[in-house]
Amino acid sequence: MIFFRLIREGFLFAINSIVVNKLRTFLSLFGITIGIFAIISVFTVLDWMESSVHESIASMGDDVIYVQKMPWSFDPNIAWWDIIAWPVVTIDDYESLLRNSTKSETASFSVMFTRNLKYRDNAVNDAYIWGVSDAFDEIRSFDIARGRYFSPNELAGGYRVAVIGKVTAETIFEDTDPIGKDIIISGYKTRVIGVFKKEGQGGISDSGMDEMTVIPVNYAKRVVNMRNPFINTNIMIKAREGIAVQELSDEATMILRASRRIKPDEINNFSVNRASLLTQGFEAFFSGINVGGWIIGGFSILVGGFGIANIMFVSVRERTHIIGIQMAVGAKRAFILWQFLYESILLSVTGGILGLIFIFIGTGVVNYIWEMNMHLTAGNIFLGVMISAVIGMIAGYAPAYSASRMNPVDAIGFSF
Repeated sequence: MIFFRLIREGFLFAINSIVVNKLRTFLSLFGITIGIFAIISVFTVLDWMESSVHESIASMGDDVIYVQKMPWSFDPNIAWWDIIAWPVVTIDDYESLLRNSTKSETASFSVMFTRNLKYRDNAVNDAYIWGVSDAFDEIRSFDIARGRYFSPNELAGGYRVAVIGKVTAETIFEDTDPIGKDIIISGYKTRVIGVFKKEGQGGISDSGMDEMTVIPVNYAKRVVNMRNPFINTNIMIKAREGIAVQELSDEATMILRASRRIKPDEINNFSVNRASLLTQGFEAFFSGINVGGWIIGGFSILVGGFGIANIMFVSVRERTHIIGIQMAVGAKRAFILWQFLYESILLSVTGGILGLIFIFIGTGVVNYIWEMNMHLTAGNIFLGVMISAVIGMIAGYAPAYSASRMNPVDAIGFSF
């Protein structure tokens, strides 16, 4: 009971000191507030980026491989100019894979390019156009907000129809319902039959669907030159149930080497990519940002800690006479020590909470303006409070210890 009473009295002493010295309290809080804001805001953005990237990679499928000209991670043994000289992936490659693959469940050929879109007086310059074959919707995950997806006849016949992204729909149609309206793609009237559900910002795969316009690949042949050596073509292949992605990748490599008549001593002139390659690359990237966040915020926290230590030394000096009286009436040295430690920790934690409040407000503003899904997580809140408490304890220990070691007689007789 005595122990808890000492804790309570020490806590009340700390609260009273903070309330009485408002300017000093503000100056002490300011450094810690900035430090916690710097560290936790970096971690909050990092969490949002990681979540967005993982969701985007998940939408690509962990059981899907992507056969393309360009690799997602470069082999240092292959010169860049050699890769540029490789032929693009063609529909012949796609058909060869369909005929010979035994480990794939389905596959889809696609081509991506940019063209200007127009509806009446509204236009989108260099809009992303994605020409896709059948089975695209079985491999690439997405949702339709309005309208519908292509029918098999529309895909096979190359009908001039399109499913557009939410951002594209808002840009060229504004408040008009886009379903059933005609947009112009390279001079061709194209009927809008669907609108993708908004995915939000932060994705990495295929530039997201929000600004994408998807059309049948047989229609895309009339819009873009499929023989262009720099065109972005792609074959997406989904593995059968129970088949490892590596097995599917090895089989696709073997089939394409045979169909392209690549000699045994020659390297592949195509790339077989998968989502795990992106995950590995981004792990290193996020680790670097994480370290950077600790370094940037660490300097701010260090400055804030020195500020608290300085203020606490001033507080000890101001209350030396009171400390002497407390000791004279029986206060233990531990009581004096914890009295000042409480004040230091309370100052630091209060500053940290203010920094977290600013981050919470900032994420709300960002989400409102840019429609992002950024949130201050419980883990980051706990981390911010714990960092503040530790800094408060470290910064306040030296002043608190010096106060607890005073001689009562000297302290009572102390005067400025």
